[in-house]
This record gives sequence, structure tokens and C-alpha cells, in this order.
Amino acid sequence: MTTPVTTEVAAAPDVTAPFAAAVAEAEKLIASADFIRNDDDLAEGYDYLAGSIRASLQMAWAYDKSHPFFVTSTGPYTKMGLDNPDTLYYHANVEADAEYVITGTRGTTADLSFQVLKGDYTATDVPGGDDAFDDRRLDIEPDGSFTLRFGPPKDDPGPNYFVLGEGSSMLAVREVYGDWSAQKGQIRIERVDTVGTAPEEAGLAQITRRYHVAGKMLLSRINTWFNFPKWFYLDLPVNTLTAPRLTPGGLSTQFSSVGHYDLADHEAMVITVPKSDAPYQGFQLGSMWYISLDYVNHQTSLNTAQAQVDPDGMIRLVVSKQNPGIANWIETTGKQRGIAQFRWQRVSRTLTESDGPSVEIIDVGDVAAHLPYHDTNTIDEAGWRERIALRQRGFAQRMLG
Repeated sequence: MTTPVTTEVAAAPDVTAPFAAAVAEAEKLIASADFIRNDDDLAEGYDYLAGSIRASLQMAWAYDKSHPFFVTSTGPYTKMGLDNPDTLYYHANVEADAEYVITGTRGTTADLSFQVLKGDYTATDVPGGDDAFDDRRLDIEPDGSFTLRFGPPKDDPGPNYFVLGEGSSMLAVREVYGDWSAQKGQIRIERVDTVGTAPEEAGLAQITRRYHVAGKMLLSRINTWFNFPKWFYLDLPVNTLTAPRLTPGGLSTQFSSVGHYDLADHEAMVITVPKSDAPYQGFQLGSMWYISLDYVNHQTSLNTAQAQVDPDGMIRLVVSKQNPGIANWIETTGKQRGIAQFRWQRVSRTLTESDGPSVEIIDVGDVAAHLPYHDTNTIDEAGWRERIALRQRGFAQRMLG
């Protein structure tokens, strides 16, 4: 009888431990947020944490710089950074000393823009503005197709070549919708020196590293965006909005007006703003976690393609918990406090205070008296449900596009 030979198997390393530790630390950050007032705020925080966990794992597994591809940076289930309900966000990881070819087809959306970022979510510093621009700087063929390249400085780079500045680590792409049913474009990226080859298959050491990176990304993501409202919003007088200004760290062709609100159940914020000549103008609410509110099943945002414009060229929005019975109601979804922001994109001139909003806080029962065209602003329950249905359908079409 032969005695079987046994082989000792080494104990498996605790591959996920760094990520588990990061999740535990992130949970402490969520639970200790100083703006939490009730269980609903806390529940929203844990939902935000879940989205951040999903996003961090996805980004760590899409971190291949040798064979880059575009991945969704933030979306309805991975929200961060006061994500714009009208925007699809993509990014690919890059290296400053490599060259990349981006090809695609321009859709019928309101704006398509590119921005080169460093790893800390800040823009690079490149002479000539190559770090942030929209498709007006591209040579686009009559059929909508385009090709552009990113890479190190060259003496004679040719058309559609954009320089990657020192420290460049990410190419971010934003496709912005006015009409949510507009045609989505197509885009892909190739690294010139690796296209046609395959990346090395990840071994245990690399998988372990990815969990570690995902944990770092998770904590960086939460810490970064926790501070943004404090830096740019919460020091402003409550229930006000700033004059239009260039968005800090944003695109050179984007202006924004920001503020934060704190409204009692019976109060309403009436916002009056001129309809802009910019191709994109949008308003949204965000939570204290600095993410968008539910914009699919509630009207928590409006852009100029969606909003009702009065005969005098003004858009009048009413932000409130209670339904005032008008088409341009912006729902707080029961949240007493939050963030408010306008964006203007693809601008061709400097925006001034006259392009921006004015704000008035009133009792929600007095809305009719403060809207000069109230009779044409009203909407019944059936009309409201149709508005929400259009959002739901537009969102579904856009995400599957």
C-alpha cells in the first residue's frame, strides 16, 4: 500500500486587509460628519460610502497606464464632487512621457470637453491651455469623426496635438447634455507604443497592490470632497448665490454660481436668472455630502433645454420642500440643508453679475405673488408626472446609449 504524499500549502496572505481597514476608517469619517442632524442624513452618508467603495474598486482595477481605456469616473451610483446630472464623466489614466491617440465621433450633446489632471484632482499647468479645452479646438470632420493626440512637447506636433504637462496622470472627458435624449458620442483611447499588445496578467502581488490602491483612493476621495463645501460654499451667506465666476479647478470655458441653502418646511427660494447665450446653462441641488440629489425620479436640477423660460427671457426657479404647483419647481426631496449651483459651459465671453441669479426667500404659500407669469408657470399632477417620466426615460436612454 502506498502512503499518500501531502504537500503543505502556504497560508494565503490577507490580500483585502488594507482595503477593509480603509473602509472602516471611511465609515468613521461618515459617522462623525458635523452636519449630520438625523438618521436620514446618516443613511444618505452610508449610501454615499457604498458608491465611493464601488468607485474606488472600479478605478483601482482600471488603473492600467500601459493599456488605458475610458471608464466612468462618477455616475448615479458612484457619485462624488457635486456631479452634474447633465454630464457623463469618463477618464483614462495616462503618463506624461507617453503619447496617446483619442478617436471618436461627436454626438449632438451640448458640450464635449477634455481636461488633463494630476492625481490629486487638480488641473495641470500647461502653457496655451492644453490642460483644459472643449471640442471647439478640434478639427472635426463633416461626419462628426475626430482624432486628437496627447503627449510630451514636440517641435512640430501637427493639428489636434495637446501637451501632457508634468505630473499628468489622468485625462478626463465630460459630455454634457441639454436634451437628455440627445445623441451620445463615441470615444476611445490608445497608447501609441503599446497598441496591439496585451498587458501582463495580474498576479497575486499586483492584485494585493490594487486592493491597497483602492483603499487609498477611497480615503482620498472622501477627504477631498468633504472639504470642498467648506472651502467654496459654507462660508458664504446662507440662501444666497454668488455672481458667475470661473469654476475653481474646473474648465477654462466654465463659469459657476454657488451657494448653500437652509430652508424651513414652509419656505421657498425663488431664483431668477437670465436664459444664457451659452450652449449649456444648468442648475442643481446637492446634499451636504457634496453629491447630487436624486435627479432621475425627482426634479432636483434643470437646464435651459428643460426649464420653462418666461416671455421676458428670464428663468424663474422655486426651490422648496413643498410642491408650489409650477413647472420649474426644484425639489429638495425633504432635505432642509444643501448645496446649490449654476453652471455655464462652452462660454464664448466672460460672464458678469448681470448674467447671474438673484435670490429671494419667501413663504411657499406666496409663490404666486412673486412670479410675474405665474398663470403660465402652473402645472397639474398629471403634467408633473409626465415631466418626471421624461427624466426617467431620458436617463435610461442616456445611460444605455
